[in-house]
Amino acid sequence: MYVILVYDISKEGKGQRRWNRVFKICKQYLNHIQNSVFEGEVLDSQLFELERKIEKEIDKNIDSVILFKSRNERWLDRDILGMEVDDFRFI
Repeated sequence: MYVILVYDISKEGKGQRRWNRVFKICKQYLNHIQNSVFEGEVLDSQLFELERKIEKEIDKNIDSVILFKSRNERWLDRDILGMEVDDFRFI
């Protein structure tokens, strides 16, 4: 499964701690491509695991995580406008 994950974690209160934890979780499964955006190929079981870990960390009343899923990356076109992030890489 090809996944693009984006998140918006509030940094109010203990938000910075939540943001750091979610960032680290995402880095375990996906490639960091820009600020709060990750992408990559994962198994269905890995995606399930990723979602459960993130759900445990976020405050569902103020944080947002969106997953775009596709069976295959080839169904997506990528256009990069402006600077490409140095950490960007393909699996």
